[in-house]
Amino acid sequence: MSVDASRLRLARAYLSRVAEPPAPALHRLISEVGPVEAADRVHRGDVPEPVARTTESRRNAFRPRDDLAAAAAIQARLLIPEDPDWPSWQFSSFIAAAAQGSEDAVPPLALWVRGDASLAGLVERAVSVVGSRSATPYGEVVATELGIGLAELGVTVVSGAAMGIDGAAHSGAIIGNGRTVAVVACGLDIPYPLDHLSLFRRIVTRGGLVISEYPPGVKPAKHRFLIRNRLIAALGGGTVVVEAGIRSGATNTAAHTRALGRPLMAVPGPVNSAMSVGCLALLRSGHAVPVGTAAQVIEASGRIGIDLSDTPEGPRKDTDGLEPHALRVHEALPERAGMSAEEVAIESGLPLSRVRGLLPALELAGLAQRGDEGWHRQRANR
Repeated sequence: MSVDASRLRLARAYLSRVAEPPAPALHRLISEVGPVEAADRVHRGDVPEPVARTTESRRNAFRPRDDLAAAAAIQARLLIPEDPDWPSWQFSSFIAAAAQGSEDAVPPLALWVRGDASLAGLVERAVSVVGSRSATPYGEVVATELGIGLAELGVTVVSGAAMGIDGAAHSGAIIGNGRTVAVVACGLDIPYPLDHLSLFRRIVTRGGLVISEYPPGVKPAKHRFLIRNRLIAALGGGTVVVEAGIRSGATNTAAHTRALGRPLMAVPGPVNSAMSVGCLALLRSGHAVPVGTAAQVIEASGRIGIDLSDTPEGPRKDTDGLEPHALRVHEALPERAGMSAEEVAIESGLPLSRVRGLLPALELAGLAQRGDEGWHRQRANR
């Protein structure tokens, strides 16, 4: 690593600890003077008042080398915007959202990453799947099936590794032999939730990533979960909410998704379930489109004109493909007792000449038969 690259990484490591995300004022300073100079100024306390407010309490916590070593001890690394596998395109959506007045529309200063895969490569085609921690069996089954289906379609599943819907979506992607990215709200050396320790291992060993904008040692907190939701929304080409209570964190992710201009989807659920209230509200407001399969998710969030889902089809009928007049004649025919052509014309409301032309065609198709008592209906392939 060159001296400049090393200084960049050390500067980003320090800055990721010194300010609580999203830190828009610090971002502005970095864009003006660069990360190395910004880190020096923050450490000296020589910064504008808005930056001082967010960095004063931590600016003396100058431990970037220790943080990088702590990350390396758990096979993690620091990914910075200057790296080639930084997801620049995905994070560019923050610019437009900020222009519309979204205060939290700020990309991370850096990302702490476990796993060897390229983050930019994984999220080139990705969908975020989120939902309630207090998921119902219905919601967990749907989330798992979506994870499997998206994985089989070559789409990376992004979620927050929480209990309930998040964990089911990650697990589904792994079952489907796909890749998944977990965005957590604490240091990577803190396994939270603890029940997902084995899930984190499987994500990494199966080619996925566990990422955080918080350096080692930072504990999970409610506000950090809400802040990290903007990253979940940004890394997916769209977000699907599987289940959500009226005040669920998933609805917060949905709000970030809309602010970033990404497609928002929701899975309809039982109207008498508290975990369907959030999804129903999104659907009623028109902010989300209903989805129920991975193909429908991809159609709503994928490439226009390419990622189209098949329309579900019911069982085929013998009469599929009949033109309207032929179908009316067929419906006018009795199952057993015969009818004359004149009676069929009266029953169908079609001219007699038209009926006389259609009855032989239906007979050739195996849908009508002429007997001693007249015409009657016949099923094809009987």
